[in-house]
Amino acid sequence: MSAKNEIGRRTVLRGMLRGGAAVTVGLPVLESFLNANGTAYAATGAPLPPCFGTWFWGLGLIPNHWEPAVAGPDYELPEHLAGLQPIRSKMNLFSGMQVFLDGKVNQNHYSGAQGQATGMVSRNGGYYSTSIDTLVGDHIGRGTRFRSLEVTCDGDASASWSARGSSGLNPSETSPLALYARIFGDGFRDPNLAEFQPDPAVMVRHSVLSAVSEQRRKLMSSVSATDRARLDEYFSSVRDLEQKLAFELDRPAPLPACRVPEAGTEEIGALVEQVERTHRQFARLLAHAMACGQTRIFNLTMGSAFSRLRLPGEVNAYHALTHEEPIHPELGYQPGCKWLAERMMDFFREFVQTLDGIREGEGTLLDRTVVFAFTDHGEARMHSMKRYPILTAGSGGGRMKTGLHVAAEGDAATRVGFTIQQALGLVNGSWGTESNQVSRPFTEVLA
Repeated sequence: MSAKNEIGRRTVLRGMLRGGAAVTVGLPVLESFLNANGTAYAATGAPLPPCFGTWFWGLGLIPNHWEPAVAGPDYELPEHLAGLQPIRSKMNLFSGMQVFLDGKVNQNHYSGAQGQATGMVSRNGGYYSTSIDTLVGDHIGRGTRFRSLEVTCDGDASASWSARGSSGLNPSETSPLALYARIFGDGFRDPNLAEFQPDPAVMVRHSVLSAVSEQRRKLMSSVSATDRARLDEYFSSVRDLEQKLAFELDRPAPLPACRVPEAGTEEIGALVEQVERTHRQFARLLAHAMACGQTRIFNLTMGSAFSRLRLPGEVNAYHALTHEEPIHPELGYQPGCKWLAERMMDFFREFVQTLDGIREGEGTLLDRTVVFAFTDHGEARMHSMKRYPILTAGSGGGRMKTGLHVAAEGDAATRVGFTIQQALGLVNGSWGTESNQVSRPFTEVLA
């Protein structure tokens, strides 16, 4: 009997941790699941399902320093976006677009993001309708363990742009440890419960891989050499993530002037290095969840639009800095703000590279994913609703072209979200309301 007939693509490894907590380890896409070309499932001929997610960062970019000089495939990334160069061929950059207020008051740090995520701008901040991730998820995300996963990197659970209907925003998970427990714990658990089981601290210290060791051994002996190498790489990645999470549980050596944190807590915060570490862990966990078919929809925010991101030793957080930092007389911009904006692009690059680092047949996880990256203002200092920087990454399984700069001066920013919906197979004649309603996708990026 061939390995292809011995295991199915929905196979998971189940086990018990010390103390009785049940755990589940999903499997990545293996060679034995796929056809000879590595592009579809062998058993059914169905193509690998697409995935979709949003990636939000606050406070935009520095105007006149990020827009390429030419449109199309032959553009050069300006110095402000130099950090994106390694993923340039895997992404699209959209410039020149705006969110229309139609006479409404600009709810600063809200209206612009709301318009891009939902297609509408409300008269006040109290109403928020169904977001693009929900629309896409209802089309491509059914039948997975998690309908969607929402996370934020600065500890603010309210930092979310995901909603179903008008019942309110879906809260974001703030803890990589808690997300780890949701993904590897056996079955769905309400993330809002005060008591969360199984204890993620116990899980990372004892390793879910140890709990399924016998099943792992049998699986490794039943697959091809290529799949054994793929599984070894995958299990090593899971264990590496566990070790990094476990490291954060260790009590540091006490210092006389330092308040020692409680054992078993994470260092979640708004310092750049804290946000960077949390983002890196979330990126790997979300990639695991999608690669193993546990979800196809995610929403990641770097934090609230009123960004609390802070440089070490800096009194003002990022949001305050956009208003308080003087413009350098020679440079013509706010140096601290520019540096932080470029760090946001570095984080986006790292997220995209995490997805692109997971091989699936002839491609990668990124190749069947579309990531929609958006922000709240074109320029935070002036609360501008124009000239938004918008990015996409991945082709959604060949449904979108990449490597393009699309310049659309004065167009509604909702055209990007509408284009993504069209690429992923949603049948709709238009999206949005009032002046933000659009019916023309960017055909140049549709495959």
